[in-house]
Amino acid sequence: MTTALPGGTFALADDLTVTRMGYGAMQLAGPHVFGPPADRDAAVAVLREAVALGVTHIDTADYYGPHVTNEIIKEALHPYPDDLCIVTKVGALRDEAGNWPQALAPEQLVQAVHDNLDRLGLDALDVVNLRVGGVDKPAPESIAEPFSVLASLREQGLIRHLGVSNVLPEQVAEAQTIAPVVCVQNFYNLVHRKDDALIDALAAQGIAYVPFFPLGGFSPLQSDELTAVARRLDATPMAVALAWLLHRAPNILLIPGTSSVAHLRENVGGASLALPPDELARLDALAG
Repeated sequence: MTTALPGGTFALADDLTVTRMGYGAMQLAGPHVFGPPADRDAAVAVLREAVALGVTHIDTADYYGPHVTNEIIKEALHPYPDDLCIVTKVGALRDEAGNWPQALAPEQLVQAVHDNLDRLGLDALDVVNLRVGGVDKPAPESIAEPFSVLASLREQGLIRHLGVSNVLPEQVAEAQTIAPVVCVQNFYNLVHRKDDALIDALAAQGIAYVPFFPLGGFSPLQSDELTAVARRLDATPMAVALAWLLHRAPNILLIPGTSSVAHLRENVGGASLALPPDELARLDALAG
């Protein structure tokens, strides 16, 4: 039995409940999410510590590295705890230059699902997100064809649940006409709040919203007000930023990434940080 994490849990589906504080594996790969990490043993230690702390939601992708994070996850945690949910995503590749070209053709999606299954050592994937578009410019075209491919793989039993990533609200609605959507993973954090209306709409439907780059991504959040709030609460700015997300809506799940055990513990600590109403109001006013 895992430790009860502050921040509580969220039911992605009737058969799948996860801790709201999760872990994103992207930073376990090398610089720029390309190649192996400098210290593989340290990467393994971070994953094992996350599970020891009670995290039951790990986010990954086979194109991180590529292949690196999934191989490390399997090395560190397989056979997996019964309550551990591994969420992966498909729809992109890494080329030799380290770019992230789309890979939405049916044969590419099928191959990606099998690659994730093989490298993670699983018979079925808990959740697969269809990644579309870029961070700031989701693809405007229909996602019906690629999402239908994943829906078919779900019917075959290779995937249990489906989600979408880097999408517009109308694309979420389109996907829902094809198969149930249990989570949406988009760019959102304390100062980047374009998805406010979408988060509220998903909360009303009981659908999880998973912000990637919850701490700003490769350029960490910078705000004098955030720093001041953190100082008054005797916390780090990043812990405050994570706590704000948990306060923002009950359907928000966090997947901050790190390659450091100490930083991991700091992030998990943010789940227990109480934000007084006056400080919460100051943070609410920081929208960019």
